[in-house]
Amino acid sequence: MRNYAFIDGQNLYAGIQSLGWSLDLRRFRVHLEQKYHVTKALYFLGYMPTNTGLYQRLQGCGYDIRFKPVVQGRGHAPKGNVDADLVLHAMIELPNYDGAVIVAGDGDYYSLVDYLAAQQKLFAVLAPNRRFCSTLLSRSAKGSLRFVEDVRHLVERRRGA
Repeated sequence: MRNYAFIDGQNLYAGIQSLGWSLDLRRFRVHLEQKYHVTKALYFLGYMPTNTGLYQRLQGCGYDIRFKPVVQGRGHAPKGNVDADLVLHAMIELPNYDGAVIVAGDGDYYSLVDYLAAQQKLFAVLAPNRRFCSTLLSRSAKGSLRFVEDVRHLVERRRGA
């Protein structure tokens, strides 16, 4: 079985941070492999030169990083929305995987999830938390929806780690 994970990095980070804990990226990658049989994990995020340490850690944990250029948003906040990139790569890679694991809670992915389900290519949708998971996404996931918060004990970054 060849399953690919398509991870919206900012959505995952913000969703877990809103719960008041931190994700251990290595433990999360292992969880994706063991629970969802993920052989390739594509991690989408905006590129900022100041975050090279994070990018090296992600690569060291086995993620295939896909960068989006970051632009200055309103109020000079950096903006690097990866939704379109994630959807495009899920479609480009479609012949290469048996099932997709979409890691995000954003409603912008509902049409991708609908399509993958219709093609029998949706393995799971893994949203960071219940509170901020889109109703559109949960409807389109049709029973394939899971939550990272439910496996906190497996993927939480431990102090001193």
